[in-house]
Amino acid sequence: MLLDSFDPYRPAVIAWPSLAPDALQRLVGLPFWDIAVATEERAARRMEALAEVSRDTLIQKAVALNAWEERRHKEVLGHMIHHYGIGLKEQEPYVAIADAEWGFLRTGYGECFDSFFAFGLFRLARESGFFPAPLVEVFEPIIQEEARHNLFFVNWVAYTRVNRGWPARSKLDLQRLAALWVQAWGRVSMARAVDDKNFTRTGGDAVGLTLKPRAFFALCAVEQERRMARYDSRLLRPRIMPSIAGMLSRVLPA
Repeated sequence: MLLDSFDPYRPAVIAWPSLAPDALQRLVGLPFWDIAVATEERAARRMEALAEVSRDTLIQKAVALNAWEERRHKEVLGHMIHHYGIGLKEQEPYVAIADAEWGFLRTGYGECFDSFFAFGLFRLARESGFFPAPLVEVFEPIIQEEARHNLFFVNWVAYTRVNRGWPARSKLDLQRLAALWVQAWGRVSMARAVDDKNFTRTGGDAVGLTLKPRAFFALCAVEQERRMARYDSRLLRPRIMPSIAGMLSRVLPA
């Protein structure tokens, strides 16, 4: 699936649209471009590390393509940042993780967390006019590509787990739980940092975040299902975030 659904778009030939001063200010004012660039580079490095140690040549090829596409996301961001004059802080040097599989699990679960909310936010940004439609369309292939990566990840986990003996399977299960915890805690810490900059209280309304949390979670779940629907129905779908959102929705006000 991953290899057959490759999209050959090229960042260098993207026609970045002209933005009105208010739209440009909104784009430049978003507080997470540093995080986004660093995240894409980290994801690419960790996936490259897993590809290097994968024994199955087809899996190796797929993981290597996943890594290449993550680096292409960073390239798109780089072109956008340069085109619109967005300032970035100096990036911290990358620190490799010795266990390639552990690094891949952390990245995969982190992307499942991030993408679930990104699907909903992207839908809101499109409908609210927070960004001009031409700019939204530039990022549509990237958002869809993240859905495709998440689909590959959860199926890689299931395939890897079922093809291992009991000791190795138990180790993988423990690593999965640990990766989920680390990534969940990291997202909570990141959300607090972003909120300290007042983005969620001021920028949120501009994107269209007048929805109650319950309705927003439901929107994210619908968007995730919509983006996954184009792929083979026999493949597993990411279920952790929809399940968490469903449980939270039972206790949140309508």
